[in-house]
Amino acid sequence: MTFTVDVQNDSAYACDSAHLQDAVIAVLSNHEVEPDTSLSIVLTDDAHITALNLQFRGVDAPTDVLSFPADLPPVAIPDEPPYLGDLVIAYPYASAQFEREGQKLDDGLALLVVHGTLHLLGYDHDSDENRAEMWAAQDEALKILNIPLSIVPKLEIQDHDEPPH
Repeated sequence: MTFTVDVQNDSAYACDSAHLQDAVIAVLSNHEVEPDTSLSIVLTDDAHITALNLQFRGVDAPTDVLSFPADLPPVAIPDEPPYLGDLVIAYPYASAQFEREGQKLDDGLALLVVHGTLHLLGYDHDSDENRAEMWAAQDEALKILNIPLSIVPKLEIQDHDEPPH
């Protein structure tokens, strides 16, 4: 299947864009997603994500990733692929988080992309049942990417990365 993943990295943060695209593909390939579906990943600074977090979640603090889903099912625009939504990642915040946890930055960013993409698909961790379902899908994608599952518990304990409501 072909998916379009636009990585916007205007600040030229050091990251492997292809690995981020692979993270999206690992998730979308395991779900019934229309071919040619697209989404965007925006790497930004802490101030920008704090402003988004305040605007959409009422939280005046930075976070690692926010998911902004398009309409479900993805928006259909004539002559355009279905659009799933946007992931916004605070690179400095995430970088410090993974360094503090002793994790590889590229693997950590891929985890955030996997997690955020699952939110775009409608997954959530607002109940024990939903959390178990989301974590299973997340683990499956991480295995495809050869990212150790040990990266998850330390970072997923915090419940600060839900999509805006």
